[in-house]
Amino acid sequence: MTTIPLSIWRGPRVHLRAFALADANVYQAWDHDSDQARALWEIPWPRSPEGDRRWAEQEAERGATGDNIRLVIADGTDTAIGDITTHDCDPRVGTFSYGITIAAAHRGQGYATEALGLLFRYLFEERRYQKAWVIINGFNGASIALHERLGFSREGQLRRMTYTRGEYHDQLIYGLLREEWTARQRDPGQSTS
Repeated sequence: MTTIPLSIWRGPRVHLRAFALADANVYQAWDHDSDQARALWEIPWPRSPEGDRRWAEQEAERGATGDNIRLVIADGTDTAIGDITTHDCDPRVGTFSYGITIAAAHRGQGYATEALGLLFRYLFEERRYQKAWVIINGFNGASIALHERLGFSREGQLRRMTYTRGEYHDQLIYGLLREEWTARQRDPGQSTS
């Protein structure tokens, strides 16, 4: 019987891994899901098949820049079901931000919660970061609910920072301190303030 080694990147249902060329078709399909693209940042311009190929090759070779990295959220069959990209990582201050998306067919099943737990465990416990922060478009109720369930506090609001579907929307800033995350790991039923 072969034993799978324990990995900080593996949870009960998902694991985080580097982007591979085989993921390119999945990511291209996500680019064509306007609602998913809109919730993340903006709807991208269409790209040619050659442009898609070049982008995929660059992503597969890129790796981490400091602690800034793109990670695929994969299920038990190693199929890409989502994406986490860390950015604005500041090891001096100990803060990092990120973006996360889960493909429409896999939303509402706890995959984002599990994937973020893996990411936080690594950055808080292995890289000495002390705070996670994220900017969420005000119209993205699912992301707001997720982050509030995880114990994030709303720290600010940037008015009229996003424009989509002919309207301006606010961006909301949420933050989570390492101690808050650690306390929630010990007592998952803890209420948020």
